[in-house]
Amino acid sequence: MQVIFDYCAEHGMETVMFYEIDIAGLKRALPICKVTDDLYIGAFVMFGDVELTVHCAAELLKLAPEYDYLVAPEAKSIPLIYEMSRQSGADKYLVARKKAKAYMSDPFEVTVQSITTAGEQKLYLDRADAELMKGKRVVIIDDVISTGESLRATEELVNSAGGIIAGKMSVLAEGDAYDREDIIVLGKLPLFNPDGSVK
Repeated sequence: MQVIFDYCAEHGMETVMFYEIDIAGLKRALPICKVTDDLYIGAFVMFGDVELTVHCAAELLKLAPEYDYLVAPEAKSIPLIYEMSRQSGADKYLVARKKAKAYMSDPFEVTVQSITTAGEQKLYLDRADAELMKGKRVVIIDDVISTGESLRATEELVNSAGGIIAGKMSVLAEGDAYDREDIIVLGKLPLFNPDGSVK
């Protein structure tokens, strides 16, 4: 629980109350954190919660379409994609990085225009990882889908690398993202009013 309070504090979010959520049979109390004066969110952070990570990975694998590779944007979904790969017996998963790293050989890069930040968003893969995707079925994994910007950028990365998007999956979908028919999710995470009631 402390990691969630730390996350809220680091992002300038005021924690005021909790929302109890059932994620495919596993219950958690999420701190409700202030984003703006009239918008609060439930802070869903898998970091440090081994039981939750293992459980969500197993539940997503039950719903996953056939695929060759899993890919996820860094960073909060990395424990989830690792655990899904471990449980399925895969020997490789791919992480789309937000910055090119010195150890990447000839980084493969895509740039997309972000709607929410009115700027550019970049994602990177090692060129060898990008080559693996070519002509292969790829499932995009994330922990929470809200605005869909990370998902859209990851889709662009897969498409640019020549991968075939077999599916898009997330543990939770926030607000209206839950109504999207192109994403497989385990549950809905509502948005909240200042009094803690669901919007």
